[in-house]
Amino acid sequence: MQDGRIWAIEPNLEALNVLHEGTAVGHLGIEMIEIGDDFLRGRMPVDHRTMQPFGLLHGGAAVLLLETLASAGANHCVDPASQICVGMEISCSHLRGAKQGFVIGTAQAIHIGRRSMVWGLVNKDEQGRLVSTGRLTSSIIDRP
Repeated sequence: MQDGRIWAIEPNLEALNVLHEGTAVGHLGIEMIEIGDDFLRGRMPVDHRTMQPFGLLHGGAAVLLLETLASAGANHCVDPASQICVGMEISCSHLRGAKQGFVIGTAQAIHIGRRSMVWGLVNKDEQGRLVSTGRLTSSIIDRP
């Protein structure tokens, strides 16, 4: 890690998107769209796959987007030959409903320790309005 970059293994957008094909992430149309020095950003459509019956973005889908980003980020901050990161706790607050378009999620590292990480989470709509916020705590464990 140098120059403010946190990555032990540099994330690759194409590889991350291929990795999620055929999973819940892929089925919901989530795609990784940006890598920063200390964050990952992705987007998810607000459509029939991600809405609840009242025509709004489903809270669980919003959380899935954020947890996907934070988990992918966390696992790029450790040596994959010897460690993996697993989620310990996630909390989210839903602040605004989304009815169409995309939500854009960002997971940014707040703390990277020897045995745990904390990631700050934000979902915004395409107009930049806050949809949900949260935090994910991950445990860094030795690879089984």
